[in-house]
Amino acid sequence: MSQKILVAGSGKSGIAASRMILKTGDEVVLYDSNDALNKDELSEQFKGEGSFSVLLGELKKEDLAGVDLCVISPGISLDAPFVAVLNEENIPIWSEIQLAYHHARGKLLAITGTNGKTTTTALTGEIMKAFYDHVFVVGNIGIPYTEEALKTTEDSVTVAEISSFQLETITDFRPHVSAILNITPDHLNRHKTMDCYIKVKESITKNQGAEDSCILNYDDPVLRAFGSTVKSKVVFFSSREALKEGYCLDGDMIIRNHEGVREDIISVHELKLLGRHNHENVMAAIAMAVEAKVPMEVIKKAVCEFKAVEHRIEYVAEKSGVKYYNDSKGTNPDAAIQAVKAMPGPTILIAGGYDKESEYDEWIESFDGKVRYMVLLGQTREKIAECAARHGFTNVMYAEDMQEAVSVCASYANNGDYVLLSPACASWGMFKCYEERGEIFKECVRNL
Repeated sequence: MSQKILVAGSGKSGIAASRMILKTGDEVVLYDSNDALNKDELSEQFKGEGSFSVLLGELKKEDLAGVDLCVISPGISLDAPFVAVLNEENIPIWSEIQLAYHHARGKLLAITGTNGKTTTTALTGEIMKAFYDHVFVVGNIGIPYTEEALKTTEDSVTVAEISSFQLETITDFRPHVSAILNITPDHLNRHKTMDCYIKVKESITKNQGAEDSCILNYDDPVLRAFGSTVKSKVVFFSSREALKEGYCLDGDMIIRNHEGVREDIISVHELKLLGRHNHENVMAAIAMAVEAKVPMEVIKKAVCEFKAVEHRIEYVAEKSGVKYYNDSKGTNPDAAIQAVKAMPGPTILIAGGYDKESEYDEWIESFDGKVRYMVLLGQTREKIAECAARHGFTNVMYAEDMQEAVSVCASYANNGDYVLLSPACASWGMFKCYEERGEIFKECVRNL
């Protein structure tokens, strides 16, 4: 018997979810609170695909007649007014990844954490593709899970990057292998408290059982403690501690200690990725692949060949002896700290953007003499400048747009310096998304 499903949000995620629901024979009511959208244009996208209608503006109880389920896009807060209406009518709310999981088959590897998700997901995906015939890489990395779920088979492998927003409304979502890379303050404007944010991240494991695996960062005290409460098999990785069981660094060598046997896997000098945080991402991906029964020789080859993900400490160009790096995906202070640490020499930093109510003290402290100048953009520029001044860093300039920021950096940079875009803030307000911000930065660099 077909269901009537309300899909909340008409962005990329909502469109993909709607299309998948129609393919399964269910009815879609696409809802968006923005009543300025064009109903006809939205409907035209689904012409001939099944029973589809559009609802815009305020959601009323009478609009929910016959609705069995709501699928909510990750960008929509559960504090949105229409969510209260759904709750009053006792209509279940699923995330887009929960909907996809409900229909998907095969093995699922799911990765969350504050930072490193995209790199780890992309790398894990490449390892899986080197061994398995049918691999899908989905989620927050750019391809909605619902876009691929119906293509999966019992023999396929899906690698999914999962955000905290997507985890808020899961029910029986259960990865065969999960990973939580780290948890540092982020999205507190939505999750309100650090406790809530931590609980949401940890919920990726809530339906896992003894036959499943969970990869955790031993260096994160929250995750180290959490490991003792997880129902699945726990595998730790660490870039700072020597682990008797798990993956760690011995000097420059990534090793695996397992049941009293040491295995040297790969030297960090063989990697094409910069920085200790990327060594952690590599360890997490290796651990996931081992749990997914991929042979170590296949893993090593894929890891050696893997290059940095676009917008994540991505090398752009060298101009007049200055190297430019794009870290537009550094959308919070902790990610930006890792990018600064990864720079091999004196750095001029472009930062600032939308205010997610982050604190910037630890990030400014991490400059440690390496950052020569900081060029600030966007809504947070005064807030960051004030924080920098409190920590004695006063080499701060403002720019009105990315072109001006890159030009200023070029004029102040010396031969051998590095220019790094790592904003520590979201892109909204000046750019549609972090990808657009990164593309504009790269274009400005190439035009120097």
